[in-house]
Amino acid sequence: MSSIQLVDVGKRWESTTALEGINLSIAPGSFCVLLGPSGCGKSTTLRIIAGLETATSGQVLIDGRDVTNLPPAQRGVAMVFQNYALFPHLNVADNITFGLSVRKLPAAETARRLAETAELLGLTPLLQRKPGQLSGGQQQRVALGRALVAQAKVCLMDEPLSNLDAQLRQEMRTELRELQQRLGLTVVYVTHDQAEAMSMADQVVLLHKGRIEQAATPRQLYARPATTFAASFIGTPAMNLLRLDGGQIAGSTVAGGREAHWLGMRPESVTLGGRVPATVRSVEYLGADLILHCGIGSETVTVRTAGQAELAAGSQVLLDWPDQAMHHFDSLGQRVQ
Repeated sequence: MSSIQLVDVGKRWESTTALEGINLSIAPGSFCVLLGPSGCGKSTTLRIIAGLETATSGQVLIDGRDVTNLPPAQRGVAMVFQNYALFPHLNVADNITFGLSVRKLPAAETARRLAETAELLGLTPLLQRKPGQLSGGQQQRVALGRALVAQAKVCLMDEPLSNLDAQLRQEMRTELRELQQRLGLTVVYVTHDQAEAMSMADQVVLLHKGRIEQAATPRQLYARPATTFAASFIGTPAMNLLRLDGGQIAGSTVAGGREAHWLGMRPESVTLGGRVPATVRSVEYLGADLILHCGIGSETVTVRTAGQAELAAGSQVLLDWPDQAMHHFDSLGQRVQ
């Protein structure tokens, strides 16, 4: 197992800053997810760890060793790409062992590693097939097998499930997590999908505009978002962010709990029935859930309730929420402790 540390890592192209002041520690044997919207710097961070991009400033350490100026082959990492990058003219066995053949590993050792990896990933019956004869999930396993057969202790994954359908993506999330834990790999995984991040990660690193917005466990990130960006990015539906005016929800006489600029509340923390009058502005029926968008003063509160509730736009309702469900943020979007 190998640890990874980024120290004041920055990346710039002329006048464009892609990353700035990235300080990150990834524990050995952990599953770390780099999460964020397009253009936030997550793939650039991954490529700097891999050595495919050169950091403009800062250091990259793997297992305590400074690898900042080392080429990818000397960093002891393996990588799984978004498009799998399989050779269409080679069969599964040759795709998996391609890197070993380039490094001229003895044939007996190559065969042993191939057999172990194929058995681990359920690819043994498919070793003679070409990539074009495989399903998306099978191709993804071949790409993963090529990384595992190298026996690197660090595995870097750049949105490896994005080409799969929703059901297969969910199955592969479970498989990847189980495999990582069984092998004790240190995994750094890039995605824009918060469901992947929350369900797989030991540590989620939320990036925004080239900076780390928050790095925490999935539970901490959800329960105590550090900024309004983290609050709005994590959760489906997103956290309510209501503007406060004089300690009250803007346009109303409803108390906001304390002096702050923003009041945050998770939609599932708001319940029907209580002390706060509101008007239903729109309704989304999702089967098990009903998503209500309710007006309080000039602000809109999203409520997640049971799907059997019979409500329509224009309905008058009463809402309530516990004090511990309230999050407060200042005018800069930083959490008020």
